[in-house]
Amino acid sequence: MDRESYEDPGLAAYLNANFVCVKVDRDERPDVDARYQRAVQVLSGQGGWPLTALLTPDGDAFYGGTYFPPDDRLGRQSFRTVLERVREVWHAQRDRVAGSGREVRNHVSSLLNETAPGELSPALLERGATQMERLFDARHGGFGHQPKFPHPAAVDFLLGRWWDSGRDVWRDIVEKTLTGMASGGIYDQIGGGFHRYSVDERWIVPHFEKMSYDNSELLKVYLHAYAALGNPLFREVAEGIVAWSLEVLADRDHGGFAASQDADVGLDDDGDYFTWTEDEARAVLDPAEWNAARLRWDIYAQGEMHHDSSRNVLWVARGDRAIAEELQVEEVQVTSHLRSAQAKLKVARASRVAPAVDRAVYVSWNAMFAEAFLEASAILARPDCREFALRTLERLWREAGSPEGGLRHRANGAGGPLLLDDQVQAASAALAAYQHTGSAQWLDRARALADFVLDRFSDRDTGGFFDTLPQAVPGLLTQSAKPIQDSPTPAANAVAASVLLRLAVITEEPRYAAEAERTLVAFAGAAADSGLFVAAYLQAVDFIVGGPCRIVVADATTTAEGLSGIALATYRPRKVVAHAVASPVPGVAAPVAVTCIGTACAPPARDGAALRRTLETFGRAR
Repeated sequence: MDRESYEDPGLAAYLNANFVCVKVDRDERPDVDARYQRAVQVLSGQGGWPLTALLTPDGDAFYGGTYFPPDDRLGRQSFRTVLERVREVWHAQRDRVAGSGREVRNHVSSLLNETAPGELSPALLERGATQMERLFDARHGGFGHQPKFPHPAAVDFLLGRWWDSGRDVWRDIVEKTLTGMASGGIYDQIGGGFHRYSVDERWIVPHFEKMSYDNSELLKVYLHAYAALGNPLFREVAEGIVAWSLEVLADRDHGGFAASQDADVGLDDDGDYFTWTEDEARAVLDPAEWNAARLRWDIYAQGEMHHDSSRNVLWVARGDRAIAEELQVEEVQVTSHLRSAQAKLKVARASRVAPAVDRAVYVSWNAMFAEAFLEASAILARPDCREFALRTLERLWREAGSPEGGLRHRANGAGGPLLLDDQVQAASAALAAYQHTGSAQWLDRARALADFVLDRFSDRDTGGFFDTLPQAVPGLLTQSAKPIQDSPTPAANAVAASVLLRLAVITEEPRYAAEAERTLVAFAGAAADSGLFVAAYLQAVDFIVGGPCRIVVADATTTAEGLSGIALATYRPRKVVAHAVASPVPGVAAPVAVTCIGTACAPPARDGAALRRTLETFGRAR
């Protein structure tokens, strides 16, 4: 649309002469996007990007759509034709158009409130897991068909369900999905990190944009799966995400992660930076490396890209053993050749013009990545990840703090609005920082944000939290929204409930648990049939239904070898680590850790091996 329409001089002149043009970056103003997406869905039956909405002076949408072609084609009117028709109707039937806009506003208002109360029960969790199971692609992993998106919260939820129940089907879904994504072109086999989604059901050809929020949540689920299942592939992928994010997204000097990396360099490009022709790859590698690489990553004269059939998306077509058998060499040689081939291809790719990186530092996305990096520091034994995560969080509090309380949307710019998502994700990351450091400063920050959310964002009548504070502006921004579906980041109401539940465990203040339960009850009816799309919500419900695993650690060290390090690195659903200055067990000197579920506590653990055994077995139903 930019190239074909908005950058066309004649069309731009017509727009400026007849309309007031406003361009919105959905990353900068997700609140604007959420409301006008719903409006255009009401008007046209579908939403998406790019989004074009035609508004009255009061800000009400009365017409809109996604893609309008530059000329009339295939039964679709051109953008110019649409604009001319809208102008005619507006001048001839202004009152009717304004009335239509008001009707859309009223309808959107009802859609933005996703609350519908219900009961929190094991049946709700079972129903959600069953719905995910029905959507599972048993052949390729993932959920649904093409285009195929990662659903990390759903995979994480099912991993916890497997741990609790031992049902092999849920473990199979986790392993098949994570292995399928790791082997496909959606994962950057050369540089690490995940592209946005796959256009095919086999995970091979991606949309090449790389989003911060996708990679942070995928990093978490690969870390959890590695800690729970021990599959070395999952560790390798997690290390790849860390490496890419440090190389491409990270601001090493100040802390912080950039928002995204573009898919393309130019208008006629389609992921060319990330793909290879047979000749390009062969020219970089020696014969032994080439023979292994072409079999490993399926590099041939005929590639996968529609815009240029010679370009190959690299994906794992064969494992090391199969390649060794086909080439009749030792497997160790294949592994060595692939390692050197990957390094050479990465160096060669670095000489290309890379897609641009959006350096905006959004609070919610940075908090998500900082929390993922804190988990990586424990599970991968990477203290550098811990250091960078803490530096990132310090930057958020330093640059995004608002005089009225809370954090603004953006850390390295004008700030932006106060959004629920930023507050709860930052609070979640602050809680993680407390658990990984034992520093009361981070617990205090988490509590301050939670109290700010309870005070300013709560719907005191029906429960749940609004996505923004009230705004004195026209149009749909006056409409309150209480979302519960993940889109694609975890729903802010679900994250809010999770934060409050963890705070209740750490602080032992029942008011936090009561507010969390009230929030979850408010959405239980709406979530009952949403399964895959409310995975973060189901994880919060699971915290109440399954009960938290509280680990109180009295240990002066926070290294990987210390008790807190073991507690943080060992997989356990609903785990919360709290720190004590003195031993929580009378007569037992620190270092010591006590693990409790409800009112039942395991014997105190004095060393890492004992604590690990406790976390793996205590209170486990199977």
